[in-house]
Amino acid sequence: MITFDIKDLYANILMQETLRIAKTVLLDNNNEHTSKQIITLLEVTLQQNYFSFCNNIYQPEKGISVGSFISNTVVEIFLQDLENKHLKQILHAQNITFYARYVNDILLIYNTKHTPPEIIHSHINKVHPNLQFTPTFEHNNSISFLDLLIIQHPTQIEIDIF
Repeated sequence: MITFDIKDLYANILMQETLRIAKTVLLDNNNEHTSKQIITLLEVTLQQNYFSFCNNIYQPEKGISVGSFISNTVVEIFLQDLENKHLKQILHAQNITFYARYVNDILLIYNTKHTPPEIIHSHINKVHPNLQFTPTFEHNNSISFLDLLIIQHPTQIEIDIF
């Protein structure tokens, strides 16, 4: 087992890339007029990304604010696209038997006889140039994930509170 944390996820989301992804998804499921209206609203909302530091106001070139009401939705759009286009291929090619993600925390269960954890880490860090995945490796057949302790036994998985 291995877990990954996506380092500085919100600060590394590219707005234009995310808008392009959202537009594609919207056009697949809505008419063009509705899709255009939603994208315009999303674009205006994302452009209102300002922060203050030392009495100066800044507008970052990339990233979204953590406290915005739309941030979690935007992150989910971006990460689902990433999973569909890149991570599914890695999952199949690397003998990974289980994958779970909650926002920026990922849990992988895989066959260590076929795939060393360093190979998984190397592959996942090539998925997107803006994202870095920080691994935590299992210790004594257990690992913590989202305040849970996951214990791997030969024939089953046990879950306890971390």
